[in-house]
Amino acid sequence: MRTRTFAGTPVGAVGLGCMPMSWAYNLAERDDEASVALIREAVELGVTFLDTADVYGLGHNETLVGRALSGLRDRVVLATKVGLRAEPGGAMGRDGSPGHVRAGAEESLRRLGTDVIDLYYLHRVDPRVPLAETWGAMAELVAEGKVRWLGLSEVTVAQAEEAHAIHPVAAVQSEMSLWTRDPMGVPGGTAGGAPGAGALAAEGPGDVVGWCAAHGAAFVPFSPLGRGFLTGTVTSADFDDKDFRSRNPRFQEEALRQNMRIVEVVRRVAERRGATPAQVAIAWVLAQGEHVIPIPGTKKVRYLRENAAAADLDLTAEDLAELDALPAPVGGRY
Repeated sequence: MRTRTFAGTPVGAVGLGCMPMSWAYNLAERDDEASVALIREAVELGVTFLDTADVYGLGHNETLVGRALSGLRDRVVLATKVGLRAEPGGAMGRDGSPGHVRAGAEESLRRLGTDVIDLYYLHRVDPRVPLAETWGAMAELVAEGKVRWLGLSEVTVAQAEEAHAIHPVAAVQSEMSLWTRDPMGVPGGTAGGAPGAGALAAEGPGDVVGWCAAHGAAFVPFSPLGRGFLTGTVTSADFDDKDFRSRNPRFQEEALRQNMRIVEVVRRVAERRGATPAQVAIAWVLAQGEHVIPIPGTKKVRYLRENAAAADLDLTAEDLAELDALPAPVGGRY
């Protein structure tokens, strides 16, 4: 696979989001043995930028990833996150307290079966705790050798600037795809409340992708396939009630119907390029900058291979212009 550089380290241009193996999507299909095999195959394919978090499956995902990487740990850049906490009823609250950060790191190290976390993200900024306090606690973990690099998730440019002044921001992770362009500073009703209290400012996060390029940080898009929608395989709102998308505004029946016009364009470009819609969607994300490393998630090996192959798809100026002109989606992302 083609590579991109993260913090001076070559990694596969397309990474792997491990969350769907444990959380949020069609849990009836969860298969730990298959997921372990998939992660190990991913590394062999050159997919070496792996992403998890302490809250995915309430620790299950980290344990799964740690098990899969036995004997392979030194071949990957391993990212996990802290800053969310499960609350009664299944909701997610935010906790950026230094105590939670420190305890969370120790638990993540144990579950992952490693002595150092390569990339440690603040999953969401806690509005009740000054960012400087949270980020300072995370910087202490770097000084202690428990973490190599620090990242932020779903932040504004102003928040990235604030953190960067205290300790370098190595990566910013946010949702970005053909139908979610908020981190590019593109308005259009795609912003929505993130898990837990609070949300991004009404005017959007600003050009976070550009900020990362200017400050030597990676930009890491999650859900580059629009939570599966941009693959063209989601044609009706018949999700299991435990599937996150069953409550997502964009996937409600009428919104889904209107949003199909987005998929129609992606399909048209895919046919012209001899590729799949998923590969076109990932290739568009990759085209937004050499510092951009998308992390599509999957539980199926055939989709892993398809996603990895997107690294070799070069879209033409005509393709990009057509995709850039797509209409804004109907419905918020949360």
